[in-house]
Amino acid sequence: MNGFAGVLAVVLAEIVAGASVLTWGSPLWNETKRSFFSIWAVIMVTLFAWPVWLTASAAAIAGDAEAANAARLALLSAIVLTIATVLLLARQPVAGRVAGIAAAVIAVATLGPMAATGRQSFLVCAFQLFAGAAFLGAAYSALFLGHWYLTDRKLSRGPINRFTNVLIVSTVLEGAAIATGGFSGSASSQAFNPLLTSGGLAPWIAIGMVGATLLIAVLARAALKGERAAAVQSATGFFYLSLVTAFTADVAVKTRFFPT
Repeated sequence: MNGFAGVLAVVLAEIVAGASVLTWGSPLWNETKRSFFSIWAVIMVTLFAWPVWLTASAAAIAGDAEAANAARLALLSAIVLTIATVLLLARQPVAGRVAGIAAAVIAVATLGPMAATGRQSFLVCAFQLFAGAAFLGAAYSALFLGHWYLTDRKLSRGPINRFTNVLIVSTVLEGAAIATGGFSGSASSQAFNPLLTSGGLAPWIAIGMVGATLLIAVLARAALKGERAAAVQSATGFFYLSLVTAFTADVAVKTRFFPT
């Protein structure tokens, strides 16, 4: 895998894996309405899961078995998540939940062969991808859940506080993952902004964006200490910014993920 499509495939795969684990692997199923998962699944499958397969397929290099495996797993993840979406919309929550959990497991597994296509050792690349999944997944999930509070006024602060804490912790992990890639010049995809591909500037941009994300997450956590409903709305505004900075950070550093 390489090029613009490869970077985009990795970043989108991280979002699907991270957001899926936070959604299906947390107590959220017992905390909010079933319609939350229906809407989540529709957005995730159309905007993220299928695009992962499309970009992974486009980025696969002929003869690269790991890239081919990543594309196959991405396709399987998209199919299973589509089935989960249909079941949830058909008001079959139990079956939909089982399919959703299965799709989450496959989405996480997709990161394995993607890690094998990186320029560094498998373990280092795997750490970078799983840290990125936690980072982007938390940023997306916090923003999505923050909007849900506008429709579910009875939902407690527990879920949003939990996702905010995960975002804070994951920023530290992402910073460590960026550091494992080094700060010297290395091969970068030339399909991006020249600032990202010149010298060793990309990781420094990524570190700056991670620091900004951490600051925003801390501000959101402080806003959530307020007891009024507007506190969640204020935090959601911060989450808008955190998703932008998190996405920018991960794209910047992933331009150096592949050997060429």
